[in-house]
Amino acid sequence: MKEEERPAVEKGMLYLCATPIGNLGDMTERCVEILKNVDVIAAEDTRNSIRLLNHFDIHTPMTAYHEYNRYDKAEALVEKLREGASVACITDAGTPGISDPGEVLVKKCIEAGIPVTSVPGACAAVSALILSGLSTRRFRFEGFLPTEKKERKEALSDLQNETCTLIFYEAPHRLKRTLSDLCEAFGDRRVSVVRELTKKHEEVLRMTLREAVLYYEKEEPRGEFVLVLEGRSREARQEEERAAWERMSVLEHVQYYEAQGLSRKDAMKAAAKDRNVTRREIYSELLPEKD
Repeated sequence: MKEEERPAVEKGMLYLCATPIGNLGDMTERCVEILKNVDVIAAEDTRNSIRLLNHFDIHTPMTAYHEYNRYDKAEALVEKLREGASVACITDAGTPGISDPGEVLVKKCIEAGIPVTSVPGACAAVSALILSGLSTRRFRFEGFLPTEKKERKEALSDLQNETCTLIFYEAPHRLKRTLSDLCEAFGDRRVSVVRELTKKHEEVLRMTLREAVLYYEKEEPRGEFVLVLEGRSREARQEEERAAWERMSVLEHVQYYEAQGLSRKDAMKAAAKDRNVTRREIYSELLPEKD
């Protein structure tokens, strides 16, 4: 069958349909066609999505699929798919499965052997990253930080040594707290505060974390935010590691590696590399201990 003769949708298939994150002009023709032809649309917020469907003259039945019913409704949708129905999953805005309940539905479908395909489109995380001016070679998407204080502190602690660019989502009413927590955890790194992507009041603020904290002490946050944070520089990490080694004696340094199962020779070699000296210098330092 030629490509142009393929049916608009295939029965028993889950379609993950990316929708605009603000500008309706970013809706793809393929997404419109699929949403018009599937049997049902699983929408994170039907009240929000009805405006999108009406704009594109889409009359497919919708069912609510959100954070609070994601497990039970996923089972019901999987059953529909087993029976041969075609289902499209959409989020409030952007790509489903990214920081939303679509992730659960995908896992359930894979477990049930149901085919899943993606209908690409807008993604706030990627859009913010490429606008940030920070490194795009390696990045880590974190989505929304935990709201519980202990979990939040642990999450930030785990990220402190990351050298890749970090991406966070945040709501306006929590932005000030998050910027303050990031500044405390990471110091005064560069950050891009991106809000209202693709909308009339799109804004990208490129500054340091401390500057961002001060800015939003005077300005009330409005709109949805993506925070793109500079990773820790390799030089800073290496300098800190070097300082930690130098606080040890040479003997303690070698014994540290021996405790991990290395031979004395290999432990000396590893210690020499850490301290940026020759193995002969390490050996000389250990001579009194040997005697």
